[in-house]
Amino acid sequence: MAPLVRSLGKPLAHALAVAALWIAACAAQAAPPIQHWITASGARVYFVESRGLPMLDIKVEFDAGARRVPAERAGLGGLTHTLIKAGSAAHSEEEIGRLIADVGAQLDGNVDRDRAGFALRTLSSERERKQAIATFAEMLQAPAFPQGAFAREKARLVDAVREGETKPATIASNAFYRLMYGAHPYALAPTPETILSIERADVEGYYRANYVAERAVVTIVGDADRGLAERIAEQLTAKLPRANDTPAPLPPVVQPQGQTLRIAHPASQSHILLGLPAIARDDPDYFPLLVGNYVLGGGGFVSRLYLEVREKRGYAYSVYSYFLPLAQEGPFEIGLQTKKEQAEEALARVRVVLDEFLARGPSVAEMKAAKQNLVGGFALRIDSNRKLLDQVAIIGFYKLPLAWLNDFAARVEKVSATEVRAVFARRVRPGNLVTVVVGSGEN
Repeated sequence: MAPLVRSLGKPLAHALAVAALWIAACAAQAAPPIQHWITASGARVYFVESRGLPMLDIKVEFDAGARRVPAERAGLGGLTHTLIKAGSAAHSEEEIGRLIADVGAQLDGNVDRDRAGFALRTLSSERERKQAIATFAEMLQAPAFPQGAFAREKARLVDAVREGETKPATIASNAFYRLMYGAHPYALAPTPETILSIERADVEGYYRANYVAERAVVTIVGDADRGLAERIAEQLTAKLPRANDTPAPLPPVVQPQGQTLRIAHPASQSHILLGLPAIARDDPDYFPLLVGNYVLGGGGFVSRLYLEVREKRGYAYSVYSYFLPLAQEGPFEIGLQTKKEQAEEALARVRVVLDEFLARGPSVAEMKAAKQNLVGGFALRIDSNRKLLDQVAIIGFYKLPLAWLNDFAARVEKVSATEVRAVFARRVRPGNLVTVVVGSGEN
């Protein structure tokens, strides 16, 4: 089988090399303006004109992540996403791969709990652009879901899930989400049984219900003017399925009751996760949580968790914390790996550090360092068209303000230590924290 994503090819690789100095020069500048409109088919489009590279980066995403999958068919979203790449009505999987590779283009995919979509990178020169975009449009709008590919990918997914069921990291993550989200779709993880229950008709039905024009988000960054961007967006969405109804509302996220689950595992290392549902993507508390978390566990070598758990006591090689905003309340997570015989000591120290942070908040010095690093490092989030594409796609999918990137530094600087303490106390309640230890020393 010819893979869809091959090497960059000499034309695109050369363009990237020539552009290196241009990217560095632009990194410190403010984000370019985002243009937004709606296509005739109802898709939302977000466009950034960036003429420094002879390239176009395009992403098309849908509200087709795992949260839209029925529990008894867990895995259907990922399987459908994979099979969209497996050939169209006019071209086989191998032919689509060649059409993309022959013009030095790249095709990638992404699927998570909220989103599912594909990204195309192509040269902006007419022949290469037209062939790459025409192939991309055909793949998106006319997938064939061939029976042979369906059987192959279904079997691969079953094998991958079975392998994951033996790995402590996967076991911990799946159990962690089950404890946090209970009956909510964010808790779901595929099992061999749910995957084996999926039929080809389920894949076709999921595509028609969720990969619809009215809920598509198209992001375009690169060497094009508004007129060309409009034509590309129409070409990519005009023949998508149309929505027959609005998607069913999802249940609210309910805060869990705090509990600890210990799971035996023969690995020498214990995998520890603790957290709770905390924040949606459009939540106004995002920036206080971002700054505070940098101090707590998101700042790498200078974070409290790293200093207290690794540097002072050597409990873990790495320890981290983060907030993952989703369409509904996404998780706050603290994670580490440690030797099995010291798992309980390491977990106890993590809880002490978190409790102290919740009680007192960050210091003046910690706030200053966090802001300097977040603001100073922000340019690295948008220092290439690919990174800018990802940031603008988030803005588009979650309907954030178009000025979100340009307002980032000011919003960070505005955060106070008092605000961080108040927001953490409101969002991270110890009585709701769930903890998973896979490979506990007590087993």
